[in-house]
Amino acid sequence: MLNHIWLALILIGVTTAALLGRMGNMVDGMLKQAKGAVLDIALPLAGIMMLFLGMMRLAEKAGLVSALSRFLRPIFGRLFPDVPKDHPAIGAIVMNMVANLLGLGNAATPLGLKAMAHLDELNPNKGTATNAMVTFLAINTSAITLIPATAIGMLSARGLPNPFHIVGTTLVAAPCAMATGILVSRLLQGLPMFRITSPALPGAAVAPVSVDSPTLPQEPTLRPLGRARLAAVLALVLAFAGILVCEALPGVRTSLQQTLGLEQIAADLSERDKAPPTGAVPAVANAGAEEKPSGFITLAKSWLDAVSVLGIPFMLVFFAVAAASRGVPVYEEFVEGAKEGWQVVVRIMPYLVAMLVALATVRFSGALAILQKLLTPVLSLIHFPAELLPMALMRPLSGSGSSGVMAEILSDPSVAGWMKYAAATMYGSTETTFYVLAVYFGSVAVRRTRHAVVVGLCADAVGLLVAVWMARLFFA
Repeated sequence: MLNHIWLALILIGVTTAALLGRMGNMVDGMLKQAKGAVLDIALPLAGIMMLFLGMMRLAEKAGLVSALSRFLRPIFGRLFPDVPKDHPAIGAIVMNMVANLLGLGNAATPLGLKAMAHLDELNPNKGTATNAMVTFLAINTSAITLIPATAIGMLSARGLPNPFHIVGTTLVAAPCAMATGILVSRLLQGLPMFRITSPALPGAAVAPVSVDSPTLPQEPTLRPLGRARLAAVLALVLAFAGILVCEALPGVRTSLQQTLGLEQIAADLSERDKAPPTGAVPAVANAGAEEKPSGFITLAKSWLDAVSVLGIPFMLVFFAVAAASRGVPVYEEFVEGAKEGWQVVVRIMPYLVAMLVALATVRFSGALAILQKLLTPVLSLIHFPAELLPMALMRPLSGSGSSGVMAEILSDPSVAGWMKYAAATMYGSTETTFYVLAVYFGSVAVRRTRHAVVVGLCADAVGLLVAVWMARLFFA
């Protein structure tokens, strides 16, 4: 299916550009996207991939991934019935979902690619997406995030009151999109046109992998965790609990700095670095128009922010200490895991270039404007505002494009206020489906995606519609 979609995108884009006289714009956009796929996406991703795959290697060698898989098997066994019991894919999937939940986008992608690699280990038909892969894609195209920081930041920067209120609307729209993706995946996977067939026996369905499959990876031989080492691990957890309290309650940290005589050093460092921390929400441009959040909301947000900030440092330290306590050579194993990062990035580069160039032909040719005009009468029947249609069309195609469209909507004084919150909710509750397809399937060289495109677009459609309805309900 992806072959036909890719060809259709190119033909539509080139034809439209020729009719509208935008061939030059389209070519410039294609070249820019081809360059950006490698220099702006793949290469920056390489360093992040090396970091998190090194961390995952430590977690696997320490036995943490297997333990997590065993603990959550009753829940995820229903979502992924073809994945054998105790397989590390379950642990990687859970860690990917937790990273998405906390808004750790830099961590979520490498962990998701690691999960996809584990799922490919169980794939009897290399190059063809399995049911588990499609379900995992459905989860990632509608990843639930507790705090959509980017959308909140853009609302706040434009001076819109109460930008944090979209947390509630996104927490409704994103689960609806995820549930739709999972349901559609289950409904379509058994249809004749999407059914997996064995290359050796055309037309014969491949039996699902048994939960007692002997293809499970061998458990590493670990040194027993004695009382002293267990105490060290527990002490580490308690230490991070204390750090979490300091992050969530700055007054506690200030008192600790005064006790240790570090207050002046902390103040000097703060003065030296005037830039806001990564992921922080910008200051409100029009503070007078914003209602001050309640004490409960402020407290809850401070704790969620603290968890998000500490997520990556905790994983790095905890995995390393847990692995070292089990006799794992942590530096060597981290490096071995990091080596996989570059290999994955090299594999996904051609897929990224192919997908982003095809999308650029549609985006820069003017085809979206024609599609917007054709769809406006239809969408008016379900009370979908025409002002939000560019956002709905761009969101599955391009992350940077959709953020640009959202910025235009937020800056347009003629757009109703509730529609601006709707655009932010749409951005925070859905994902760039075609980017996820290219990166995740490209990392394991999947060319036959079966029903994955349909699943992702259905999840996007429901998520976008629910986002509009919720924004209309709460903000209109």
